[in-house]
Amino acid sequence: MVKKVAIFASGSGSNFEAIVQAVQSGRLNGVEVELLVCDKPGAKVLERAHRLGIEAFVFEPKSYPDKAAFEAEIVAQLQQREISLVVLAGYMRLVGDTLLSAYEGRIINLHPSLLPAFTGKDAIGQALAYGVKITGVTVHVVDAGLDTGPIIAQIPVAVQDNDTAETLAARIHEVEHGLLVDVIQWIAEGRVKLEGRHVQLL
Repeated sequence: MVKKVAIFASGSGSNFEAIVQAVQSGRLNGVEVELLVCDKPGAKVLERAHRLGIEAFVFEPKSYPDKAAFEAEIVAQLQQREISLVVLAGYMRLVGDTLLSAYEGRIINLHPSLLPAFTGKDAIGQALAYGVKITGVTVHVVDAGLDTGPIIAQIPVAVQDNDTAETLAARIHEVEHGLLVDVIQWIAEGRVKLEGRHVQLL
């Protein structure tokens, strides 16, 4: 059975494009990207979605009375398309109770650090400021906390002495694209088993 996926993004959408291209090229099997959800009407990811032929649901949070209201509309959009997996790929909002309760255990997030280190915004800048020698990429199940959900997979990325935020980000993005596609494939194949905080890869 094909897994229908919605990707949430707020920015340029390079990970969104990597996933869609993996599906369209046949590298990612048993998956269809049905919808882009974007909270920034001017975001570059919308251009990518248009070019790649993916439908987009765009919303402005400030035009709703609260988070529950816009998340209720998102849930309706997801259920209408029978979405079974939500992928947060550069979505710069905390997921609230409305979306979490509707898709508990079926929302994954990509984060540019080796969690639990450097949660929240600007994880790459945080790693450089701290002076770590290794950072990396994490894909995890989303829970009610900030980057606190059970970890599915991680890949380390070395920090070089002459790294800037831009050079380190470029190497991290290369790793992100492959890891996120791999994890979506594992989920589509039913290989990801969640037990409390621990994730088993079958």
